Amino acid sequence: MASTAKQAAPAGDSMSIRAILAPLVAIIVGMFMVILDGTAMNVAMPGLMDDFKSSMTVVQWTITGYALAQAAVIPLAGWLSDRFGAKQIFLFSIIMFTIGSGLCALASTAEQLIVFRVIQGLGGGMVAPIAMAFTFRLSPPGKQGAVMGMIGIPMLLAPALGPVVAGWLVDYVSWHWIFIINLPIGVIAVIVGLRTLPNLERKRVPALDFLGMLLAPLAFAMLAYGVSSAGGGEGGGGSGWSSTEALTGMIVGGVALIIFIIVELNRKEPLLELRVFKSSLFTRGIILQWIVQIALFGTMFLVPVFLQIAKGYTAFNTGLIMLPQALAAGLFMPIGGRLFDKFGARPVVITGLSIVTIAAYLLSRMSADTTLVMLMIPLAMLGAGMGLSMMPLNTHIMQSAPRELVSRVTSLTAAAQQVMTSFAIAGLSTILAGRMEHYSATEPGPNIVYLSYGDTFFILASIAIVGAIVAMLLRRPKQEPIAGPDEKQPEVSMMMGH
Repeated sequence: MASTAKQAAPAGDSMSIRAILAPLVAIIVGMFMVILDGTAMNVAMPGLMDDFKSSMTVVQWTITGYALAQAAVIPLAGWLSDRFGAKQIFLFSIIMFTIGSGLCALASTAEQLIVFRVIQGLGGGMVAPIAMAFTFRLSPPGKQGAVMGMIGIPMLLAPALGPVVAGWLVDYVSWHWIFIINLPIGVIAVIVGLRTLPNLERKRVPALDFLGMLLAPLAFAMLAYGVSSAGGGEGGGGSGWSSTEALTGMIVGGVALIIFIIVELNRKEPLLELRVFKSSLFTRGIILQWIVQIALFGTMFLVPVFLQIAKGYTAFNTGLIMLPQALAAGLFMPIGGRLFDKFGARPVVITGLSIVTIAAYLLSRMSADTTLVMLMIPLAMLGAGMGLSMMPLNTHIMQSAPRELVSRVTSLTAAAQQVMTSFAIAGLSTILAGRMEHYSATEPGPNIVYLSYGDTFFILASIAIVGAIVAMLLRRPKQEPIAGPDEKQPEVSMMMGH
């Protein structure tokens, strides 16, 4: 296996399933560590406020700063991996994240922790898009769905397991261990990666688009900041859409995004290849991906908050209750990938979103009498539905773009997902607050929470229905999408699912 890693693999060549198992371990370990840490911080907030004697407003920046740092570097991931090599940038990102974790464990003030979390985010932001592109380029023909299903496991398992691990550490050890556990994991990921990740052939890249490099991080980071401020980001307690923070972020981010789009569309070799949106296959796929993101991260945000507020569970018990969702997602993710290889994205995604719709509707019917078992059943259904639909959709999007632009496409989609995730949480926070205000005037105390969450889950069910309808428009990619305005259509074979 080590000999495989030492040889330079052409960018367009794939490897056998057996040959990529060891590289997949390095990629999965790295992704799992980064995503797990991103969700683990939520349950540590009270402990951090107490240790640092700081307010929620200050400590919230340990989450917001991390998210903004990720949003800022995601657009650069594709260019950097093409220029310096996907293996080199992936390992550098893991090392930077691991160093940031060590610094976070040593933080003695809230301000230090915020700075060190930014360092973590700068490293962690590039891990997922590079890992996705890396895996797709290594996948054997006709097996992309199965392989991408394997890489997708940490994407759904980690957010569900994060509260369990962090809740136990916070309750029984200390919040420092949320970061300390990353040190051995990071070292293992780097060692395995050095030995097993192949050196993919580097591509000729244009000179760095400095204007795009400035505008893209500004646009995506400020949009994420604006919508996070409105709805409170991952922490949930926002200042409203009309607040100075939200308006500043949305206006600055929106203007920067418009200018960025104009600049990039007029460049022959831009930082992010926006011309892929001319492909109707790609555009339908990414719009559907945004809908799935809202449904996925909306439920991951609402359910833990509901369990702690309405049911009174601790953070650790809440994580345990959500384990069926994580296990179902991990079980159905590879199943979804194999079904994609056989049938294509449309039937698999429609089935997955239909299950999500039923699960969200069942959650909307919850009451004070709902038993724990009746709560865990729809949670398991949510995991199964997302496991079926997530990776087939991601693979469809990458197949819909020119193979030579895969690394740029994953950067583009990851940056957009960062904003859509923040938008989903902020929007649902606003809806939930509005429903609580509505019911507080007419309903007795205990019913307010259940009715308000019920209405919000019903909206999520409606969003999932819209996603299932849009999924009916998906078609298998059959030809290479567009090239640049002054370029001939590239003769690069597409990796088609069979």
